[in-house]
Amino acid sequence: MSQTLVETPVPPAAQAFAILRLAPAIEMTDDQFFALCQQNRDLRLERTAQGDIIVMPPTGFETGNRNSEITRQLVNWTKRDGTGVACDSSTGFKLPNGADRSPDGAWISRARLAPLTSEEKEKFLPLCPDFVIELRSPSDRLEDVQAKMEEYIANGARLGWLIDPQTRRVHVYRPGAVEILQGVQRVSGEGELPGFVLDLRDIWEPNV
Repeated sequence: MSQTLVETPVPPAAQAFAILRLAPAIEMTDDQFFALCQQNRDLRLERTAQGDIIVMPPTGFETGNRNSEITRQLVNWTKRDGTGVACDSSTGFKLPNGADRSPDGAWISRARLAPLTSEEKEKFLPLCPDFVIELRSPSDRLEDVQAKMEEYIANGARLGWLIDPQTRRVHVYRPGAVEILQGVQRVSGEGELPGFVLDLRDIWEPNV
C-alpha cells in the first residue's frame, strides 16, 4: 500500500497510552487477557500479535461524542439492512494473527457469525470484522492508527475507514489500496456495505 500523508504533530505529553511488554517473561492466555480486560473496564486494552498490551485511558469528551455519532449512524443502517451486526468501541476481536483489537466501530455479516457458539460470542470474537472504523483522537499518532488499519485489512477486513477530524480526511482502506478523501461531507460504503453512507458533518463539527 503506497500513500503520501502529512501528519499533524502530536506533542509527546498528549500521547496518553502505555505499552506493557510481557513476552517472554509472561505468557498470557486468551482467557487471562479477557479476564484482565473485565477487571479493568475503565481502561481500553488491546494486545498486539507479539503479546504486548496497549493501555489506553478513556477518551476526551469531543472524541467520545464523535464516536457516539459514528456508532449511532452505523447501528441505524445495520438495523435497516439486516444482513449484519454492528459493534461499538467496547467490543474486542481476536484477529487471525493473534492480536486482540477493539476498533471504534465494526460490522460483521450474519453469515460469518452463524457458525460461532454462544461461548465464543460471550468473549472476544475469534475473527476480524468485515468493516472497521477508527476515529483518530488528538492523542493518536497517525502512523499508529494507519498500522492498525493495515492490520485489519491483512487479517480479512474488506473495508476500513480511518477518520481524522484534525485534518478532515477519511483514509479508505481496501485490500491492496488506500484512498484519501479530503474535506468530504459524506463517505459511502458502496461495494462492501451497499446503502451505508456516513454523514460526517457532525464529526467535523460536533454539536456540543
